[in-house]
Amino acid sequence: MTRLFGIAAVQMSVSPFDAQGTLDKMSDVALNIAKGLPWVNMVVFHELIVPGLVQFVTPEDKDWYLKNSESIPGPLTDRLCALARKTHQWLVPGSMWERDGDKMYNTAIVISPQGEIITKYRKMFPWLPYEAGTSAGNEFCVFEIPDVGRFGLCICYDMWFPEVSRTLAWMGAEVIIQPTLTPTSDRELELVMARANALFNQCYFVSINGVGTWGGGRSTIIDPDGRILQEASTNQTFMTELLDLDHTTRSREYGTLGLAQTIKQLRDSGHTFPIYQDGALQKGSFEKLGPLKFFRQSDHLNNLNSF
Repeated sequence: MTRLFGIAAVQMSVSPFDAQGTLDKMSDVALNIAKGLPWVNMVVFHELIVPGLVQFVTPEDKDWYLKNSESIPGPLTDRLCALARKTHQWLVPGSMWERDGDKMYNTAIVISPQGEIITKYRKMFPWLPYEAGTSAGNEFCVFEIPDVGRFGLCICYDMWFPEVSRTLAWMGAEVIIQPTLTPTSDRELELVMARANALFNQCYFVSINGVGTWGGGRSTIIDPDGRILQEASTNQTFMTELLDLDHTTRSREYGTLGLAQTIKQLRDSGHTFPIYQDGALQKGSFEKLGPLKFFRQSDHLNNLNSF
């Protein structure tokens, strides 16, 4: 029995001040995919699709977050769950600002075809210092799709930290899904990292970006041998791909391109890695680096004057 799984990665533009309109657009897209492409099992949207990323924020901007967030479950997720039930598809509706007490998180959820939230993931590495108004999550996220396999979830900037994808793979993820929202010039670098994460971990890597004011597009799907299956342009589109999770098994069993059996060799190596001790970077490595903070023009001038 093969383990084929149809996925649709939606790259679209939204208005950050029109949550209702965004939800309507997401519903139209998902319903059209369900009608026209019944083999698609999962629809994935980009990071912060509702309410959108409208500005860079500092910790002092927490009131803005409070106005654009809600608890999970809540009214927004209730509507998304209803959409999954209607299409009878798995749904990863990007991410949203989650309010939990006095803390804010950038959170993604996974909804089953029965309309149930089976897991949620809080972004472990907010894009600092610009996303400083949110708190970091502290749990990795993998989930099972019955009779198919194990999937992992991360969000945007998490990809820049190879420890995240490595841990998801170590927890058994055969496909890693990464909703992102980036309009900046480093998207070219992120495409390199998407391939690297797939190669290092011998798994599929699906990176979905938005387009428009706050998205630069170029969503991509990479296979377990590091091949680019698809890469979108910068227009609105959706990519469909039939993932073969047995390909992940083959790459890990016989090696990338039939050559490097890296996951098995790492498993059997017996090595420990001293750069990580008690969950922290080894002392003596980076003490001379300055604090992670916003740099104002006055800071820049002071730094220049100190030389």
